[in-house]
Amino acid sequence: MSPSLPRSSRHGVRIPAIGLGTGGLGEDCAEIVAAALAAGYRHIDTARKYGSERGVGGAIRAAGVPRSEIFLTTKVSHEHLHAGDFERSTQASLQALGLDQVDLLLVHWPAPDMPLPETMGALAQMKRRGLTRHIGVANFNIALLDEVISLCPEPLVALQAEYHPYLDQSKVLAACRRHGLVFIAYCPLARGRLLGDPVIGEIARAKGRTAAQVALRWLVQQDGVAAIPGSSSRERVAENIDISGFALTDDEMKRIAALARRNGRVVNPVGRVSAWDV
Repeated sequence: MSPSLPRSSRHGVRIPAIGLGTGGLGEDCAEIVAAALAAGYRHIDTARKYGSERGVGGAIRAAGVPRSEIFLTTKVSHEHLHAGDFERSTQASLQALGLDQVDLLLVHWPAPDMPLPETMGALAQMKRRGLTRHIGVANFNIALLDEVISLCPEPLVALQAEYHPYLDQSKVLAACRRHGLVFIAYCPLARGRLLGDPVIGEIARAKGRTAAQVALRWLVQQDGVAAIPGSSSRERVAENIDISGFALTDDEMKRIAALARRNGRVVNPVGRVSAWDV
């Protein structure tokens, strides 16, 4: 287990460095979340769009883990960024989860016609009303991130975005550090694409670890980065959090960073982001 790998921001939030992503888990969601909590996960990520909130909430209530020990994230989709819609989406998420509050509420994706001041005001209101402890955004480029931080009446604490060795996110990570945000990496294994990578495989063999463990260690060994791998396999869920017993050398970190490629992005819905920072 790896509960000893917290991540912090200067805004007072502590986010466990390894979490469970629940997108795509479907009917197995509750079972996998229960297995993750039993394996030591204390960071669970869901979203209104995933359809996993009900399963996540049920697993949390049944797990016997104090709610205060679990860092739970959900998200408001890009179709619901006007104030009234935003609140209805948040309330629907809490109802599905069976909870009064989440730990982190994110805007899931930007939209070309997003009313930024209204959206940031609505996001801040969710925190001020106690529906979430912290707020942030996902999939925003640096220009949008700078803009919403200046507009939001409450401090943002995290940016969630795709990040793995095949995708250079050094510019975005620098912006997060400048703003005191935790960078939460989704698709941290590039949906399995890097598990057969020869460089990662060589390092994994030398460490007596799996390729997934090395790739995740590479992420969380960077200052201010957390990762939320997802899997429908109980064994892989347990494997993914078991990364606290080894470290990568500076040379190994550089070798893995050098794997970044121009076509490394896995998630890129048409029309959502005008320009990525790569």
